[in-house]
Amino acid sequence: MQDSLVKLPVILEEKLLKNGLRIAFATLNAPKSLNALSLPMIDVLLPQLKTWLSNTEIALIVIQGAGDKAFCAGGDVVSIYHDLAEKHQKNARSTLNDDEVVDCLGIEFFTKEYELDLLIHNATKPILVWADGYVMGGGIGLVAGASHRVVTEKTVMAMPEITIGLYPDVGASWFLNQMPQGVGLFLGLTGMTFNGLDARFLKLAEHIVNSDKIDYLNDSLLEINWTATEKNNHQLLSELLNKHDIGAFSRNKALIEQEIETIQSVSSFDNIIDIYNAIVNTEISSEWFSKAQSKLRHGSPLSAQLIYHQLINCQHLSKTECFEQEFNLSVRCCQFSEFSEGVRALLVEKDKQPQWFYKNIESVEEKLVNWFFTKIQH
Repeated sequence: MQDSLVKLPVILEEKLLKNGLRIAFATLNAPKSLNALSLPMIDVLLPQLKTWLSNTEIALIVIQGAGDKAFCAGGDVVSIYHDLAEKHQKNARSTLNDDEVVDCLGIEFFTKEYELDLLIHNATKPILVWADGYVMGGGIGLVAGASHRVVTEKTVMAMPEITIGLYPDVGASWFLNQMPQGVGLFLGLTGMTFNGLDARFLKLAEHIVNSDKIDYLNDSLLEINWTATEKNNHQLLSELLNKHDIGAFSRNKALIEQEIETIQSVSSFDNIIDIYNAIVNTEISSEWFSKAQSKLRHGSPLSAQLIYHQLINCQHLSKTECFEQEFNLSVRCCQFSEFSEGVRALLVEKDKQPQWFYKNIESVEEKLVNWFFTKIQH
């Protein structure tokens, strides 16, 4: 039995309560890859969540990661890379046309991933996510829409897509724009990590608990007298988490809150070139900010342009509209070579020497940036 569970991409459980209701648990089950979100995982999660959300006997849904290192360290972009590499080699060009990209793995992956993320955002039933350890990219996509988002003293979050020639997706067009002025753009451009206290400050989490309390709290969920009323269950879950919240006593410091004046200052210009140069040229003694500068310098200049325009374009859009914009942009990224080159350098061959299409932010052509935001024709 245990061996068969090890092979499952997601472990699904329903635990029966004394009153006949049940709590549903979904555990991302790829600890060796830090629970990177794969298509097989999504293919399990998406229909199962729909079933649970429509089942009146399910009082609460819990989503967590296997192992003690990560909830989910991002999406499985390596599989998308291998599919794209084959297509790029086949046509001997750096850019696939709209017809050639139609059957790429990326389209299936992003379609289902965004549907899953939006399903969580729109759920009325309480969904608890234990955002423990590494929570990157696609992992934040699963966390962002949940009703009860819990971080720990071990939480490390980031949207690091600029390092692979992509852009922050999974609803980031919406949630980065909800952050204090300039902060979402800064985090998108630098891909910089932040901790659990930061996540609460940025409204990506409501509660902070000790990591070693998660198993105890999962057991405690089974002792609560859940009801058939969603509103009551939201309140019962909040009451339990509030009792064990350590936010006010955490030894960690909210890094972004300390740097917010500098972040807002460098992000205040009305164009990406001035913002980029302000970030990388600011002289500051902060180790955290220095790492952010280094990440931006080594990231894709084209991605920096896309991120800036993405967040500007989506400022006043709904969540659903943001996901629609992201899907189109993600397909464009599959068509163009930058994304494949970034994944190759960082995650496949791991030489960490990406040959970006443009060497600096000033040389990125407006015509190409505009193409990324044109609607796919197929």
